[in-house]
Amino acid sequence: MSCWPEARCFGDVWAGAVASRRDALFLRFEGPTGATREWTYGEFDDVVGRMATQLVHRGVAAGSPVHLALTNSPAFVAAWIAAVRLGAWVVPSDPMARTPELAAHIERTRPAVGLYAHARAGDYLPAAASMPTIAFDEADTDLDQLGDTAFTDWPRLGLRDRAAVMFTSGTTGRPKGVEITQANYAFAGKVMAEAACLQSHHRQLVVLPLFHANAQYYSFASAIWAGASVALMHTFSASGFLTQAAKHQATHASLFAAPIRMILARGGTPVDGVHLQHCWYAMNISDDQYAVLAGLFGCKPRQLYGMTETIPAVLTDDGADPVPSSMGYVTPGCIVEVHDGDGSPTEPGEVGEIVVGGEPGITLFAGYLDDPETSTASFDGAWFQTGDRARRDVAGRYYFDGRRADVLKVAGENVSTVEVEQVLAAHPAVLEAAVIGMPDAVRDEVPVAYVVAADPTRPPTVAELIDWCNERLGKAKRPRDISLVDELPRTSVGKIRKFLLRDPNAETRPTT
Repeated sequence: MSCWPEARCFGDVWAGAVASRRDALFLRFEGPTGATREWTYGEFDDVVGRMATQLVHRGVAAGSPVHLALTNSPAFVAAWIAAVRLGAWVVPSDPMARTPELAAHIERTRPAVGLYAHARAGDYLPAAASMPTIAFDEADTDLDQLGDTAFTDWPRLGLRDRAAVMFTSGTTGRPKGVEITQANYAFAGKVMAEAACLQSHHRQLVVLPLFHANAQYYSFASAIWAGASVALMHTFSASGFLTQAAKHQATHASLFAAPIRMILARGGTPVDGVHLQHCWYAMNISDDQYAVLAGLFGCKPRQLYGMTETIPAVLTDDGADPVPSSMGYVTPGCIVEVHDGDGSPTEPGEVGEIVVGGEPGITLFAGYLDDPETSTASFDGAWFQTGDRARRDVAGRYYFDGRRADVLKVAGENVSTVEVEQVLAAHPAVLEAAVIGMPDAVRDEVPVAYVVAADPTRPPTVAELIDWCNERLGKAKRPRDISLVDELPRTSVGKIRKFLLRDPNAETRPTT
């Protein structure tokens, strides 16, 4: 099931962008002090070549893994592109991870070299063991340590050559290593650039972490495909996002629900000079939050849906008339259906599992690292099973209904935790909510809610929230218990780690 006969290698896409856009701006980086530095495509290609020289000197060749534990920085971008051009593959880890997590990624991938920050040597070096390493100051924009010699003897690349292994966020258990190919990165860039109507004169604002697929697929790969520029921030700042968008004259951005709520929680004060034409966001926000956000951004943000495994966002909302609660339509160039439990397409309005068609290693991920059983089990014939539930209406618009694990069986009735979360989040005094299932002697399991107040100094009462739910939800869907919490446990990219709500000691308890 192929949907991209003109497949290309991402390393070649970069080379083509440099050839056609050599003197055009590629990267503008804002460091921790607010100082900025710019590179054209040609200038940054020289940085990539110098980085490649350092990697080759440490044994990196075609097929070699390169471990990256760097925050958003010119060093990360240069190492990523250099490795891809060399036919090597990157293993991006959360740079703020502690030694055990870093050691697990390194042990599973056995990199030829590891790149890390001087400031976090205490966590990184014990994980690196005897592996060669290169330390960076992530705020350094000169990168003099790379020397003056730029590598030029680039190898011929193959479409299915591995370009990355990205570990899933671990919201439910042990992370899986998702294998990404040269063709995968190029396909992500093409599809996302076209979906966002991205052109060479546009500028992506990147505030999300580069070790995650969102920033790589939706922002950087699309910019390189289109020959556009990127304004890269060293980290996300809820209070500074709008100012940065104006300062760097950004036209395009990508966020998800958690940082959006953080921006709104800072008061949502408008900033002069914000001229965003487009903004992706993932995961639902309320209609009221959407309205405020659209006013601040000056554009209508568009929801999308994708996974590290699906490569591009396979669902994207309509640019002219987006619906805040909808993931939109099937993205042009992608293949998506909703299947029932028997693997048959559902009728409009019927909830089922989102499945994605395509060609593994070209338009879908190549598989899970050293785990052929899980790779095989994740497909039903030609369809990749996302584990996410949705319904589509007669017009082809998709609406999220939670993951398979988010569907509770309450006294024999299916209850979507997402629906309960949306009702709670619609309360004017609630910032966000998470709902899990807990065992119940009579009803098998029941929904239990955890709520974060919009204003911690004036939180809603549990009684108010119970009344709110009773007025809007059927009996099976009403939370048995509601707890007010200061914050929800999250991964580094904002996904809620629901297993820690169920068992706060799950990560610290020794395994046997």
